[in-house]
Order: sequence, then structure tokens, then C-alpha cells
Amino acid sequence: MKKLLIVDGSNLLFQMFYGMPARILSKDGKPIHGTLGFVGALLKIIRMTAPTHAVVLFDGETHNPRADVDEEYKANRPDYSGLPEEETPFSQLPDIFRALHLLGLKFTETCVCETDDLVAGYVYRYREQAKIVVSSFDSDFFQLVSPAVSILRYRGDATTLCDEKFVEARFGVSPAKYADFKALVGDTADNIKGAAGIGPKTAASLLNEFGSLAELLTRAEEIKKPTTRATILNSQERLLKNERLIKLCPCDELLPFSLEELAFSYGGQTTGTVLKDLGLK
Repeated sequence: MKKLLIVDGSNLLFQMFYGMPARILSKDGKPIHGTLGFVGALLKIIRMTAPTHAVVLFDGETHNPRADVDEEYKANRPDYSGLPEEETPFSQLPDIFRALHLLGLKFTETCVCETDDLVAGYVYRYREQAKIVVSSFDSDFFQLVSPAVSILRYRGDATTLCDEKFVEARFGVSPAKYADFKALVGDTADNIKGAAGIGPKTAASLLNEFGSLAELLTRAEEIKKPTTRATILNSQERLLKNERLIKLCPCDELLPFSLEELAFSYGGQTTGTVLKDLGLK
């Protein structure tokens, strides 16, 4: 069966740019720690997953419609505008793009929606035609997990392949309920505030009792614990907004490549050979 690897390129770039020693330089004295880390991690991910098809997606400079829902959405992210370009992760994108081209991997920067929604588009379009592995540390992707879809969280030897059992064991809910779970507890990474006093155990218990966030809000008067009932009743507007921020909106009509165009065969390249071919080593 076909296996599609979808790599959240921006997520991997930031992980490697800040996780590698910044003193790593090319033979011309240019910082290449992000490029080195990205290529090395990507090749390990490819060897781990053995995909028949693959794509790498990056966040482009496009308006984020979720910011129209809540201006605080992702407002906690670093502002790179005042830094010299060489001190930002984006400075190493040109070499990373060259490396992807050398490896024969399709890649693009999103310009019509968030990368998360583009990933969801690929999952919704092709999950019945291929096994899909999404490589990212973005927890929003847990809502996509199914028998055909898993999330790979790359961390060297501690890499985890997250399936339905992982999500249920970790959060106490099925992947289908994960977005509702996150709406209740919030997400500090995206600057989303949950319902005050509602922790993971309470959120999981409520969703498993009522079935969904929508049903929970409709039947909030039936919540047995008075303090929890009051919190949910007082947080309905916040929770509905959170649901709009967290639930992925598949851009399946705007996919930049078809599955056939993503056909990929790993040629056995190493990080060293790629850097050498790029003239960086």
C-alpha cells in the first residue's frame, strides 16, 4: 500500500535551528546549523517511515484567518522583525529548499491557508488511498489520527509514532474528540485560554460523558458538579471560539500537488553527501 509522509517543514526547521549548536559553519563561514539539523532529521524520518510518497510544507507569509476570530491567537510567538536575518531560522531556508530539490522531494510554502489546514487537506483527500504519517510536534494534528493516519514526533532515538492508542492513553479521549478536549483545556503554544479550572481529567470525563463539546454546551445544566457546571455555562462563548481556532479546516481543494506528483524514492543520501553537493561542506 502507498505510504504518504507529510513533513511540517516549519516545525522541523525551528526544532533544529534552536536545537543544534549555532557555531556550526559552512566552509565559507556561513551558519548552517539549521540546515544541517533539518537535513539530518529529515533523512532519519525518511528511513524510519519508508514512504512511497512525500511532501514538505512550510508556513508562508500569508494572513492567518484565525487571527480574525481571536487577535490573541499565536500572539505569544517571537517577533523576528528586529533581529538580523542571519539570527533567524528563515535565513537558512534557501539552503534547505536546495537540499529538498536535491533529494527529489516536493515542497512548498503555504499561501492560501495555515500549514495545519493544508496537512488536513492531504489527510482528508488521501487517507483512503494511502497510509499517512504526519511528522510534527504540533499537537493539533492528533485530531487527524485514525487507523490510516499517525503522527511522528521526531526526537532522535526518543522518536514516538502516535496512533489512536497513544492519544487515548495520553489524553483520555479518542482522536475524534481531541479538538473538543483542547478547546476545554486551552493551548499555551497557540495562546488559547481554556475554561478556567477545567484540567485534562475533567475535560476528558466531560467529553466521554456527553460525547462532544457541542452536546456538552447544549446540556450544560446536567453537569453534576456545581462549580464545573457554572464554569462551562460561563465559558460558552470562549469555548465556541476555541473550537473555531483549534478544529482544522481541510484545504483539500487547494492542494499544491496530487498524490501521483508526490511519488518519492529514497536514494540513500547521507547528510554529508547532501551538504557536499550543496557546496556547504
